[in-house]
Amino acid sequence: MNTLFNLIVVAQVVSALAIIALVLMQHGKGADMGAAFGSGASGSLFGATGSSNFMSKSTAVAAAIFFAATLGLSLLANQRSTAVDGGVMSNVKAPAPVTGSAAIPSANPVPAPAAAVPAPAPTEAAPAAPASTAPAQQIPK
Repeated sequence: MNTLFNLIVVAQVVSALAIIALVLMQHGKGADMGAAFGSGASGSLFGATGSSNFMSKSTAVAAAIFFAATLGLSLLANQRSTAVDGGVMSNVKAPAPVTGSAAIPSANPVPAPAAAVPAPAPTEAAPAAPASTAPAQQIPK
């Protein structure tokens, strides 16, 4: 199964590189557009569009191989994920806590909580602040 997966990945990469090379080597159809506006004898606005040449047929074959390889990879990946029963994290086990002398001391130990300090005894009540001697302002009606 792993060999088939690797073979499909290689086919996909080779077809992708072939598509890139073939598209870059092709003659653009928009390059003859200037000839359509007066100086050239072009068959249509973007040139003759009858038969396709070897380059465009090769690009179509490379694209078909690329799409088939992508479909095959997605099917293989789907089979792998259903065989696992729950995904990647289902096989992870929590480590057992280490205690005793084998435990690694932390670099920044947490200080022990301070002993509770009793609240101070209540003292005489402070005299209340004197009332304001300024006359209250009245708002006119």
